[in-house]
Amino acid sequence: MGNLLYTVAVILIIFWAIGFFGFAAGGIIHILLVIAVIAVLLRLIQGRRL
Repeated sequence: MGNLLYTVAVILIIFWAIGFFGFAAGGIIHILLVIAVIAVLLRLIQGRRL
């Protein structure tokens, strides 16, 4: 499950970077970045509990 969260986070960050430098998708890319950050934070929080 943890690897899946990291994979999703990395993919979303890559899409954000492409959109940020390409100026193609507008605000949707920033929403994807927020989702990626939340996924990483959830993984860190869950990792500390276990």
